[in-house]
Amino acid sequence: MPTMTFIERDGTRREVDAPAGLSVLEIAHRHGIDIEGACEGSLACSTCHVIVDPDWFAKLASPTEDEEDMLDLAFGLEKTSRLGCQIVITEALDGLVVRLPAATRNLLGG
Repeated sequence: MPTMTFIERDGTRREVDAPAGLSVLEIAHRHGIDIEGACEGSLACSTCHVIVDPDWFAKLASPTEDEEDMLDLAFGLEKTSRLGCQIVITEALDGLVVRLPAATRNLLGG
């Protein structure tokens, strides 16, 4: 089974099982990682914003225009920022590393 590593806000690295076909957001929720995902992956917020390790960023599919629009609302946007709900694990992403931003901005009011 693929694995991935989350770097939490305090710098703690957590390697977790990352079943192919699940999104980074779903995997985070399975393992109690502090990613909100206020819109439950419907691409209507930016609360699942993650920063992808630069070594992995080029291996991801390009973001859609809708994802880019939501990322524009994310707090602490970086060059390798993506939405966790839009990164679906494949065998090719075994070992993926993402970092949680310092904070998130929930515009859904939740």
